[in-house]
Amino acid sequence: MAPANMLIRINLRERRLYLYERGRLVNSYPVAIGKPSTPSPVGSWTIANKKILDGRMIYGTRWMGLSKPRYGIHGTNNPSSIGKAVSLGCIRMYNHDVESIFPRVTIGTPVEIM
Repeated sequence: MAPANMLIRINLRERRLYLYERGRLVNSYPVAIGKPSTPSPVGSWTIANKKILDGRMIYGTRWMGLSKPRYGIHGTNNPSSIGKAVSLGCIRMYNHDVESIFPRVTIGTPVEIM
């Protein structure tokens, strides 16, 4: 169960992820979002699973799966994609950014995609 004080909010128009703790903005990060033919899923989700990866695949070094199956927040082995609408619906972050939030985000953390 996640601490009630953490929240991830993703603004698709701005292509930014906002991390809140106890209702206060901790930081914001640039992200890549789903392309028009495979959009990111708008709605309220939670972090359902987490995994450390070796960084050789498109998912970069970290994966945080959403309660919406097959979607997640992850790093990337293609940093030039950040800021663009290019994914299959997942939220991509720079590896150093996803690595910085990964230890703070627990299973059950709310994720709002809008």
